[in-house]
Amino acid sequence: MNTTIPTFSKQDSLKFFRTLNSRVNNYFKENNLQKTGNWKLHLKAVVMFTIFLTPYFLILMLDMPFWVMMILSVVIGIGMAGVGMNVMHDGNHGSYSEKSWINKFMGGSIYILAGNVYNWQVQHNVLHHTYTNIHGHDEDLEAGRIMRFTSQAQWRRFHKFQHYYSVFLYGLLTFNWAITTDFQQMRRYMKRKLSYGEFPNPVIQWTTLIITKIIYFSIWLVVPMVLGITWWKVLIGFLIMHYTAGVILSVVFQLAHVVEETSNPEPNEYGEMENTWAIHQLFTTANFAPKNWIVNYFTGGLNHQIEHHIFPNISHVHYDKIAKIVKETASEFNLPYYEFGTMRSAVAAHFKHLKELGQKPQLA
Repeated sequence: MNTTIPTFSKQDSLKFFRTLNSRVNNYFKENNLQKTGNWKLHLKAVVMFTIFLTPYFLILMLDMPFWVMMILSVVIGIGMAGVGMNVMHDGNHGSYSEKSWINKFMGGSIYILAGNVYNWQVQHNVLHHTYTNIHGHDEDLEAGRIMRFTSQAQWRRFHKFQHYYSVFLYGLLTFNWAITTDFQQMRRYMKRKLSYGEFPNPVIQWTTLIITKIIYFSIWLVVPMVLGITWWKVLIGFLIMHYTAGVILSVVFQLAHVVEETSNPEPNEYGEMENTWAIHQLFTTANFAPKNWIVNYFTGGLNHQIEHHIFPNISHVHYDKIAKIVKETASEFNLPYYEFGTMRSAVAAHFKHLKELGQKPQLA
């Protein structure tokens, strides 16, 4: 990762964000609404946790055929992704509730999803939301040597097949969180003294990481084995759960930023970006399936990534309402508003872009 921090332009001659922010604030004021979650989000949290945890307890309590256990493992993976996108995400952005302790509690659900609060907040809230789609700064674009998500990344011969093998790697996302990624990230972030807010005590963070990992593996591996489920069945179910969640989360994240329409701006020789931060978000982010109720509900509004990136402190339950304001304001200022009408078109655009990025640069 590049350690030279880019700076965004402070000259908004268009006054885009000032106008947009005023209009969005007026929407909440006129409708007497809080920007945080409401009863819809609380009900959704119950639904997502039910999908996530009910199959787990059924597996522990009932004697069932192996194939039924595997189907339930898929359901757990779906619920795992649902909790992550709908509950944990809002909690760690501080938008689930007006009460900070509720946000911390809901954000802490990441510990039973294989992740870590400190690491996630640095990678997502700080690096991704600040330096969206900037190569060398947005870690969501980093996948080692195996994937090439930007034209600035080094090309390797095997990348020409990445639009085929990518989906298999996407399934490893949360599994890697559990096994290696959290330890690597904490070491890297602590060394760089990165934090979302006040820099935390390293001893406390490392202790928390180790203890929560022990608890995590105890819940998902040790307890089922102790209760009599054959070890290989537990391991296969564990892998299926993670693979299901990993594919869902990876694809949802990629559709918003790794498509041909979005750009990967680079700072100039002085480390300065051309646009202000808010306008930068419009050039680097895309929405998808905005009118699909199922996609909107299950992804926690992450199909409204433009609204989320410009207003990360607003709960996703409001995105479908403020999207019209954002879209009209962007059009008024002659700024882009990238949007795919369907999930299918967004998926097709992503894999088409992967194929293009996989071509040898001299031939692309």
